Amino acid sequence: MRYFPDPDKNLDLGAVNRVVEAAFADHGKGLVQMPPKIYVTLPAGDFRTMPGFLPTLGIAGVKIVNVHPDNPKMGLPTVMALTIILDIATGKPAAILNATRLTDLRTGAAGAIAAKYLAPKKECVLGVIGTGRQAEAQVRATAQEISLTGIRVWNRNSVHASAFAARLSPLSAESVSLEQACDCDVLVTTTPSRVPLIKSEWIHPGTHINAIGADAPGKEELDPEILHRARVFVDDPAQAFHSGEINVPISTGNYQPWMIAGTLGEVVIGKKKRENPDEITIFDSTGLAIQDLAIASLAMRQAPGMELPFL
Repeated sequence: MRYFPDPDKNLDLGAVNRVVEAAFADHGKGLVQMPPKIYVTLPAGDFRTMPGFLPTLGIAGVKIVNVHPDNPKMGLPTVMALTIILDIATGKPAAILNATRLTDLRTGAAGAIAAKYLAPKKECVLGVIGTGRQAEAQVRATAQEISLTGIRVWNRNSVHASAFAARLSPLSAESVSLEQACDCDVLVTTTPSRVPLIKSEWIHPGTHINAIGADAPGKEELDPEILHRARVFVDDPAQAFHSGEINVPISTGNYQPWMIAGTLGEVVIGKKKRENPDEITIFDSTGLAIQDLAIASLAMRQAPGMELPFL
């Protein structure tokens, strides 16, 4: 069994986007095995287990990942993760990967792929809500797929927003108000909010939204009215019903499962698409085990590992 302590080092973002895109295509074709993630609630957060099998890459395994929003106060990442890869012929553990940074990268890749297919044009102003690690991962990955002519950043703390904008150099970014950040072509939301932050009147026709932050029951970042104005694409329906941006509106009866336009996998394979330049589109991202397997496969080919005894 091999251990990969730093599997994210020197990974090419374009290559990450491609393997994640291929995984979504397999999902759209029904070629994967992936039960919904399981949540265990802890006093200060939660952890999730995410099993899957990606036959086209010949890889199977499970990721264990936590979300503890107060961790940064203690100098720890909000999200930390470990992926275990199994030999598909015997079930024997074949590898263990530190998946903390890989989780950032594969989630960023999902948003980038959604923007590639659903953005209203190829040269876009990007709005970013939140300034954590995932916000930066979204920006870096999205810049690989569409041309960013400007980036408008919002954080409750304007000092944090300005510092984040500076870190994005040489990309052109500025700290703005929440409403101004929503005046964009592609909007990315990456907060842990349980109260909608984005008002419907701020979203103009043609906007594409990557709703990333709502990844557990009770979380939501968007005014539910936006969902009714938009065509909503999810990564996986079962997970989105339970813990995606649509989870609260569905639980209150303000949104119905049949209203979903399709999955990102269906968009990638051409079964679904943006229908006109003025429609609002939303990608509701909850994070899939097949994304973790795809990036693990790439990392294991490129990163050095060390042998660990198992039997």
